[in-house]
Amino acid sequence: MKKPSTGYEKNLALYGFLFCLPWIIGLLLFNFYPLLMSIYYSFTSYSILEPGEWVGMENYRQLMKDNVFWVSIYNTLYFTFLFVPISICVGVGLALVLNIKIRGQGIYRTLFFMPSLVPPIATTIIWLWLLNPQFGLVNHWLEQLGLPGPAWLGSEHWSKPSLVLMSLWGIGQSIVIYLAGLQDIPQDYYDAADVDGANVAQRLKNITLPLLTPVIFFNLVMGTIGALQNFVLPYTLTNGQGTPANSMMFYVMYLYTNGFGYLKMGYASAMAWILFMIVIALTALIFWSQKRWVYYQGKD
Repeated sequence: MKKPSTGYEKNLALYGFLFCLPWIIGLLLFNFYPLLMSIYYSFTSYSILEPGEWVGMENYRQLMKDNVFWVSIYNTLYFTFLFVPISICVGVGLALVLNIKIRGQGIYRTLFFMPSLVPPIATTIIWLWLLNPQFGLVNHWLEQLGLPGPAWLGSEHWSKPSLVLMSLWGIGQSIVIYLAGLQDIPQDYYDAADVDGANVAQRLKNITLPLLTPVIFFNLVMGTIGALQNFVLPYTLTNGQGTPANSMMFYVMYLYTNGFGYLKMGYASAMAWILFMIVIALTALIFWSQKRWVYYQGKD
């Protein structure tokens, strides 16, 4: 990282640090100590109600033998690798459509953003009705097309795809970020492409998508981290049970159940640090890959 060389740059760095100082203080006071203690508790049999007893690596050894633990990892990775690519494709596609200069553009953008403001509980109630296998609107539409409607949330094979469908309801925030990225692309590039006779597909392939890759990269990182911590929707849908047949038992749900349901806080702390390592590994992999596909304007 380049060090500030002039007095003006040093002042900017100082002001930046001062603006960040409240957040840094909050991090040290309210996050750093619990973070350190969670490392210690992961090596104890701490149950909140009683002092922790040192057990070494026993929590980690028990996790390796815990079938539900492995099921929760599978469910979480399944959801992540399915939801994140689909959300990026849908988000970019909708942003491209909403970027077209038409009458009422602001209204359409607002309509697509509004679902992301709906509280998760309300979203759950809406989708429980839409995906009801007996009288749900989605299965009704499928019947009109002559297609058999699945059991959706009542089937262990369809429960996670159903959750992906529900989660796409709230991608309005990422659409706004994609729109900002699209509007940051210089118009000069498109004018030059028009002079060269490039069609819409060629402009999309050679200008829009390459220059949008930094935004896609950002949403890929944030989307992956968020998907690995998926909790609210599956917990609400199953009342924390992960039914049917543990197909909706996600990692953070199982961590929460162990920590606050069974009062196995040491066990839950060990799970938290394993999740931390998974997040770090996947994030590092994404950062490593970005050299091959992310294009930054003005970069030599």
